[in-house]
Amino acid sequence: MNVLIFGASGSAGGSILRACFSSPAVKEIRAITRRPLRFTHKNLRVFIHNDYLDYAPVEEAFVDVHACLFCLGISATQVSGEEYRKITHDFALAAANTLRIHSPNAAFHFISGKGTSMNSRFLWAHVKAETERDLMSLVNAVCWRPAFIDGESSNSSPRLYRALRPLFRLFKPFRSLYVNGQDLGRAMLKATLENIRGRVIENAEIRDLADH
Repeated sequence: MNVLIFGASGSAGGSILRACFSSPAVKEIRAITRRPLRFTHKNLRVFIHNDYLDYAPVEEAFVDVHACLFCLGISATQVSGEEYRKITHDFALAAANTLRIHSPNAAFHFISGKGTSMNSRFLWAHVKAETERDLMSLVNAVCWRPAFIDGESSNSSPRLYRALRPLFRLFKPFRSLYVNGQDLGRAMLKATLENIRGRVIENAEIRDLADH
């Protein structure tokens, strides 16, 4: 399969990219990113692009794609509420719309988060819930709700996250609270192959998919 990935320079996206590298099912990986990646691979094509609301200059990346893994995101503590909504919701919808035009049968996978809810008083949880709803309506997206993702090191991660990372790893025995980043990638690829569409997948099921 041909896979398009967003957020490959981040912690979760970097791990998911590595999972794609090691999967025999993946023929080509395309990454849309603002800067060159520190990873290289014979099957990787990188498209440098800055405007995540307009993908016309990189339409080629969306053609003949079987799965789009949308791992782009930022902590709500790092930006304003308006900017958080643009990055979380608007960027994802723009990507999904472009994918629908050029690869209408492709699976769209969106990394959401544990605790996402339309009724939450937290901005991040409400915005992610709206994004899930709109993506499922538009492209029958699969929305992933991991808890702590043990992913690649990334300077873009919040400082508190980086500081607490060793502590979070104590949650590994609890299937609803921890997932390895590459396991999340393997679960996404398996869901694509099994044609899972249009639903939410919580952390424990992510680990089940990755294990089988």
